[in-house]
Amino acid sequence: MKTRILCAAMGASLAFATTAFADKLIVATDTAFVPFEFMKDGEYVGFDIDMWAAIAEDNGWEYELRPMDFSGIIPALQTNQVDVALAGITIRPDREEVIDFSDGYYDSGFTLMVPVGSDIETTDDLAGRTLALRMGTSAADYAQEHFTETELRLLPNIDNAYLELRTGRVDAAMHDTPNVLYYIATAGDGEVKAVGEQMMAHEYGIGFPKGSPLVEDVNASLAAMREDGRYDAIYETWFGTQPGQ
Repeated sequence: MKTRILCAAMGASLAFATTAFADKLIVATDTAFVPFEFMKDGEYVGFDIDMWAAIAEDNGWEYELRPMDFSGIIPALQTNQVDVALAGITIRPDREEVIDFSDGYYDSGFTLMVPVGSDIETTDDLAGRTLALRMGTSAADYAQEHFTETELRLLPNIDNAYLELRTGRVDAAMHDTPNVLYYIATAGDGEVKAVGEQMMAHEYGIGFPKGSPLVEDVNASLAAMREDGRYDAIYETWFGTQPGQ
């Protein structure tokens, strides 16, 4: 779905934009977090991308997507380099201290992925093993706190972590559940599988600089989308099922 460029006036919300692009919102997006935001055939697609397009259309906002590494997104919000962030950002108290969030729009957690044939069946089996994770994520924070007998391999993006697993350089990888399951279904080649129970349920939220006037309008759009069925339709497009099923 192509980024929507709309001609309606943006009013007071644009007055807040502190980026060089005063005529449109600058929307940070993760470089590769399937199926939420990723590059396909030269353009960014995904659940978050479609959801934001609908929100922008509701409000008559023009915007530009700005892909960046996840580790730079929250600092970019803090310094007002971007106006909005779509990156499957977990709503956490420490992050709420430095940025604002929309209402939660997706329930997630963490899941382990291992090679088919591995004897790792639960997190208890990680003791003495090597686990690949993406640095700066909630999954990495969780692993550092809970897997004290596991060697953690922190990598700059999740593709690196999955490659480490596929080439046998680590015993397991862990990331957000929808991303793990999407990878297994679309790129795993039958060589990897999910094991164990999902860990630490949490919600994703859209990120904003502190004090952003956009939050209220975004929350109103999210509520309207859930009410009129647009949210469910976008959800089914990317996850093949309805929310809660």
